[in-house]
Amino acid sequence: MSTPAPRTASLRRATSESTVELDLDLDGTGHSSIDTTVPFFDHLLTAFAKHSLTDLTVRASGDTDIDAHHTVEDTAIVLGQAIRQALGDKSGISRYGDALVPLDEALAQAVVDISGRPYLVHTGEPVGFEHHLIGGHFTGSLVRHTFEALAFNAALTMHVTVLGGRDPHHIAEAEYKAFARAFRQAKALDPLVHGIPSTKGAL
Repeated sequence: MSTPAPRTASLRRATSESTVELDLDLDGTGHSSIDTTVPFFDHLLTAFAKHSLTDLTVRASGDTDIDAHHTVEDTAIVLGQAIRQALGDKSGISRYGDALVPLDEALAQAVVDISGRPYLVHTGEPVGFEHHLIGGHFTGSLVRHTFEALAFNAALTMHVTVLGGRDPHHIAEAEYKAFARAFRQAKALDPLVHGIPSTKGAL
């Protein structure tokens, strides 16, 4: 039996607003080394790596003196591109994943389809969440924005729903952990799947 090709990617993106260098291994153990210069986003990406069993190294810098937005957005773009590249032709994957994850009072659900069709449905964050500064530097609105960048650049269909929560930190982290667990299921190689799991023959 042939050894599966490594599902890895190494990408770099540089603009006038930010520079991002990223290495990813979809078949890792959840090891990560993250430094985006936005501490709370580092925390979310570390949780994503740990709970999706994806090895992830990120080094990013940008015009955070203006806003964290550009650096966070560009990192999410590169992460999505790396996921898409590492997935290859998607042969043998489970394709679908879903997870329901609590964090104290917060509860989030994520459903992922590695469909090749970018789509995000994102609901349930409490009113005002998008305006809250988490960790003093990360605006709540960036949770949805990073999911949009991930879905578009990785070509994922994603449904993320906040079912409950009060603390913005808990809500954001529960969303990322739910996405991580759903993605972990979807990217997994299933020995019962032969070829590409689509009646179209391509994803």
